[in-house]
Amino acid sequence: MSDDAPPDRLSSDPRSPFFNEELLRRGIGIRFKGEERTNVEEYCISEGWIRVAVGRTLDRRGNPMTMKINGPVEAYFRDAKAG
Repeated sequence: MSDDAPPDRLSSDPRSPFFNEELLRRGIGIRFKGEERTNVEEYCISEGWIRVAVGRTLDRRGNPMTMKINGPVEAYFRDAKAG
C-alpha cells in the first residue's frame, strides 16, 4: 500500500483555504463514529470534527447553514476502497 492518504482537513466550499477540487473529484469517503456519512461539507481528522449542512436552511449570503459535530473521523479515497 502506498502513502496515498486523504488530507487532514478538506472542505467542499471553493472559498475555503482547505478546498481542493482535484481531491474532491477523485472522491473522498468519510466515516464518522463508525458510520458512513455522505453529507459532510468539511472535516478535520486531527481535531476530530465534521461540518454538515442543517436541512435546507441558508445563511444571509445564501450558503447552507452548517453544524460542527465532534467525534472520531476517518477519511479514505473511494477509488482505493474499490481496489
